Amino acid sequence: MMTAAIVAILITMILALVRAFLGPTEYDRMLAANSFGTKTVLLIIVGGHALGWFGYVDIALMYAMINFIGTLAIMRFFEAQDRGRDET
Repeated sequence: MMTAAIVAILITMILALVRAFLGPTEYDRMLAANSFGTKTVLLIIVGGHALGWFGYVDIALMYAMINFIGTLAIMRFFEAQDRGRDET
């Protein structure tokens, strides 16, 4: 059952990467990258549980925090870039 869950997560990660590279707008790409980060956290949790690692929850939570901060930084960048376009 764990193997099926890991394979399903990997498939959705590949689909998120496809959307990130082929997204029509930068917002689609950012959303796909954020989705990929969330799936990575889920993969760390499921994989860590399947392998019997003890520190997998701490690593997954740290990665989730980094993913959240990175998403905020990218959104601020896009917001500043949009303001620059409006002024010209």
